[in-house]
Amino acid sequence: MATSIFNYDRALNALLYVANHIDVRKRDIHKIFKILYFADMTHLNKYGRAITGDRYIAMKYGPVPSSIYDMVKIVRGDSWYVQDDLKAFFSIHGNSLEPLRDADTSYLSESDVKELDSAIEKYKDVDFNEMTKLSHGSAWTKTWRNPYCDEISVEDILRECGADEDYISFIVDGIAAQKELM
Repeated sequence: MATSIFNYDRALNALLYVANHIDVRKRDIHKIFKILYFADMTHLNKYGRAITGDRYIAMKYGPVPSSIYDMVKIVRGDSWYVQDDLKAFFSIHGNSLEPLRDADTSYLSESDVKELDSAIEKYKDVDFNEMTKLSHGSAWTKTWRNPYCDEISVEDILRECGADEDYISFIVDGIAAQKELM
C-alpha cells in the first residue's frame, strides 16, 4: 500500500486557502477536510501527486487528513504535541476553523490552486450529510470495512477516480522513488 509524501508547508497553506475561501458560516472542519480530500484525490489522478501529501484515514463521517487533523488538535488543545506557532495561523471554535492569515500561495503550485478552487466551488454549499455521503466512495468503503487498516491507500483513491492499473503502478513507483531520495 502506497502513501503520499506529506508536505507540511503545502498542507498548512492548502488548509488556510480552503478556509479563507469558504463562507464563515460554513467553515467547519468536516467541510474543509472533505474539500481537501476531493482536491487531493483529483490532483493525484490528474498530476500524479496529492496537494497535501497527507494520509487519509477512513473515519465515520468520511476521509480525514491525518496530519492536518493533528494540526487542528494541537490548536484546539487536545493533542499531546505542543506546537504553539500553529496558533498564529488559525484558531478553532467548536467545529469551526477561523483562519488568522491568508495562505502563502508560494507554497502552492498553479495546479494545486486550480484543484482547490474547483473543489471549493463544487462543495462549498454542500451540507454535512450530503458531504458525508459523497465522501463515502469506494476507497473509503474498502478501508472502512477492513478491521486491520484505517488508512485509505493511494491505489484505492486512484481506482475510485477510474485510473487503470498501469497508471496506478506508475504513480506508486514514483512515490516510492521520491521516498528513497528523501
